[in-house]
Amino acid sequence: QVQVVESGGDLVQAGGSLRLSCTASGLTFTDYGMGWFRQAPGKEREGVSCIWSGGSTYYADSVKGRFTISRDNAKNTLYLQMNSLKPEDTAMYYCAAEAPYGLGFCIQNEYNYWGQGTQVTVSS
Repeated sequence: QVQVVESGGDLVQAGGSLRLSCTASGLTFTDYGMGWFRQAPGKEREGVSCIWSGGSTYYADSVKGRFTISRDNAKNTLYLQMNSLKPEDTAMYYCAAEAPYGLGFCIQNEYNYWGQGTQVTVSS
């Protein structure tokens, strides 16, 4: 089975930094676009950042300039470096792998495999 596991979530004060990691197994990592999504209580799950095999990336407007997505294909690992964190970044963060037939959008419906989430809490 495909397994996706996130780690790195924590409690941090506003202005601080965190680095999330995601390891995927049971798939050919290089064949998949990978993404980070987040969901806060009472809100829809949203795409935070995605990265594709050709190196293209997407960032939600709310995180541009603060977050950086990267991947280490040799380690089957995806990262999200989060700087200048704000209280509104508080959410459960999910790592996901895109379906091969995806059109290259960082949207929930194009992603097949999901991790269990890692909690990021930013205090004011």
